[in-house]
Amino acid sequence: MSVVLGIDAAWTEKEPSGVALIADKGSGWVLIEAAASYAAFLDAGGGAAPVLRHRGSIPDAGSLIAAAMEKAGAMVDVVAVDMPLSITPIVGRRGSDNVISTLYGARHASTHTPSTTRPGKLSDELREGFERIGYPLSVKDPVGRALLEVYPHPALIELAAADRRLPYKQSKIRKYWPDEGPVSRMANLLRTWSDIVELLDVEISGVKAALPLPPMDARGYELKAFEDVLDAVVCAWVGGCALIGRARAYGDETSAIWVPVCSVT
Repeated sequence: MSVVLGIDAAWTEKEPSGVALIADKGSGWVLIEAAASYAAFLDAGGGAAPVLRHRGSIPDAGSLIAAAMEKAGAMVDVVAVDMPLSITPIVGRRGSDNVISTLYGARHASTHTPSTTRPGKLSDELREGFERIGYPLSVKDPVGRALLEVYPHPALIELAAADRRLPYKQSKIRKYWPDEGPVSRMANLLRTWSDIVELLDVEISGVKAALPLPPMDARGYELKAFEDVLDAVVCAWVGGCALIGRARAYGDETSAIWVPVCSVT
């Protein structure tokens, strides 16, 4: 049995982070759980009230792995995280950022530039936390349990065989469709999300059932929660690809961003 934990990690502790858990018992990947925050994922279903508005918190590697093990019934093999990670302290753009930007910049999927403050200490502590419990950062083919850095934009380009990054960030809908009204923009966003969910559901059974689209009149924080969960599932998918040799590490000896090696058609 193979198990992957995907995390769409916020660059600050004030913002929530999406989490997704997938497993393969031999017949393909299945989504076990997806949550819009660490707190929601760590809730073991003991009767706590549903989270109405997700909050940020500091990730605790041990608690996340323990919860994932309980939910999956097996050890986690790979943790795939959307956050700049490095074996050495991050002070600016890394070799992995430059490689991804060279390969995907023309398709509008360059990386953001990390710094000593964003994600800064949060990145170091997340990496060190997983390393302490047996998940060292992997910059080449993972051997044993591993922590991987992933980046949803190029991953979705490969998943959708797209010419450029997909317009799926809710905070950018005015930029995506500047000449359209609010209703049309929202319809376009939900259509893009629906397309991504359909593609992911082919790769991971249960995605469509677990990720119903928000309504047209959803509030901003509700849209962001859906987006965070969607990104977490993408992270988990890339981690699963890496586990079976379908992803490549782009970077150097200190950092690498994993991207699926071929488009899914």
